[in-house]
Amino acid sequence: MPLKPFSANSGPNKKIFLLKPRGFCAGVVRAIDVVKIALDRYGPPVYVRKEIVHNKHVVEELRAAGAIFIEELDEAPVGARTIFSAHGVAPSVRRQAKERRLEVIDATCPLVTKVHLEAVKFAREGSSIVLIGHKDHDEVIGTLGEVPESSFLVETVDDVAKLNLPDPTRVRYLTQTTLSLDETREIVAALKERYPLVQGPPAQDICYATENRQMAVKAVSEACDLLLVVGSQNSSNSKRLVEVGDNIGVRSYLVNDRTDVDPTWLDGVKNVALTAGASAPEHLVQELLEFLSEYGFRDMEEVELVDEDVRFSLPSELTISIQ
Repeated sequence: MPLKPFSANSGPNKKIFLLKPRGFCAGVVRAIDVVKIALDRYGPPVYVRKEIVHNKHVVEELRAAGAIFIEELDEAPVGARTIFSAHGVAPSVRRQAKERRLEVIDATCPLVTKVHLEAVKFAREGSSIVLIGHKDHDEVIGTLGEVPESSFLVETVDDVAKLNLPDPTRVRYLTQTTLSLDETREIVAALKERYPLVQGPPAQDICYATENRQMAVKAVSEACDLLLVVGSQNSSNSKRLVEVGDNIGVRSYLVNDRTDVDPTWLDGVKNVALTAGASAPEHLVQELLEFLSEYGFRDMEEVELVDEDVRFSLPSELTISIQ
């Protein structure tokens, strides 16, 4: 997308390109709301399996409000009210929750649920499923758990060459929702070269928010010297934003908040692009803007690539109790 409104280095002040959309996506808003509503309605403690979203500031805020974060369900008392994170869970986790008689509220992002349903559907059709993603990510663990006997994980183009699928004529691919568009495109191309009959999902699995934030970084790449991405180190979509910046030649850093910024990064920099991963709170962005202003970056232009108006309804477990 052309940078028609931009005027790099215009005026005496150093400049910030504040990217929009940035920060919370609809799935993250929904997941955080689920925890807050549950705490308000039922009172603490409410147990949350894994981090509700991958951001340490969000987790600490909810922990202070009474949420108890656990790694596995056996850490929650039998019968406790327990929330599944936005990243989704495998069927084995759901079975364990039932065995422990937990009062489950499922905050899985609907776009992740879409991938799970596709995996089940493709497996029932007799296809091998190639899942493109990062093996240790909570979302991927959950998706692989849907039909483990039919699923094969690839993380790189090189992994495609190592695949040994039972029927090369019946192959489907799915992707983690928070991947790099460019890297995924290369892996899909390699899959199509090796398995010409491979088919993907009817609509891409990489979510709208991931795509929009990556496209915004690309849109300002020629106008900035430095990219700062607000997000936690375990946030996949945030890390992908840094990779996108690096791959197009912009020095890029992932920071939890303003305290992570090394002032020497700003030496000789005239224009900074600032964005935030889909699980990073807006107040961290505003605090970073204040930090940058202290170093002479007082000219700010908000660059809006697209208007995001996606909203997701609350889980049925909460809406039913409202009625």
